[in-house]
Amino acid sequence: MEDGKTAGKLALWEHLAEQDSLPAWDAIPNFGVYMDQVVTLLEQYLSFLPEGGERIVSSSAINNYVRLKIMPAPVKRKYYRVHLAYLLMILPMKQSISIADIPRILPVDTDEAGVRAAYEDYAAQFRKTARFFNIQVADVLGDMDDDRGGLSRLALESVLISSFARILAEQLIPLQEKDGEKGKEKEKEKDKRKEKAEPFST
Repeated sequence: MEDGKTAGKLALWEHLAEQDSLPAWDAIPNFGVYMDQVVTLLEQYLSFLPEGGERIVSSSAINNYVRLKIMPAPVKRKYYRVHLAYLLMILPMKQSISIADIPRILPVDTDEAGVRAAYEDYAAQFRKTARFFNIQVADVLGDMDDDRGGLSRLALESVLISSFARILAEQLIPLQEKDGEKGKEKEKEKDKRKEKAEPFST
């Protein structure tokens, strides 16, 4: 009986991660919602996240993200598509990296087009990663009846993958920052050369 319950929970997680992962950009509301509606929407979109007996996100946490400038402030207490997109990226990421590292990955002080590009890239990577983990879950489900150690192996694999992924992320975040700085410097140099090459207007 217990194996049946476990298999059911794993199958439910597989469905949530694969089918109900993250909404498309255009599907995110953009008519302005208040804080309580934001929390409700996030609980629907991110129902696969562990709750630990508490809500996925609180109003105080969202206010803190704004205060730390990880995401833009609401407009007259209302949150729009851009705000929700930031939260849809922030909340899964904070499961594995510190809040202090999140602004080093997400775009800061950018326009809506920049946020959309970042969100769509994030959502695509999210789906790709979810499919990878679903393969692991499917393998365990297939072996559940024959091998009672399958669940233990999946738990151990998940812990190890999480550990190595966090270590790798901590190494990569500073490197991608340096690459970004180099890219900005190249753009500045390109603009300077362009200005020098342009003839003076008469």
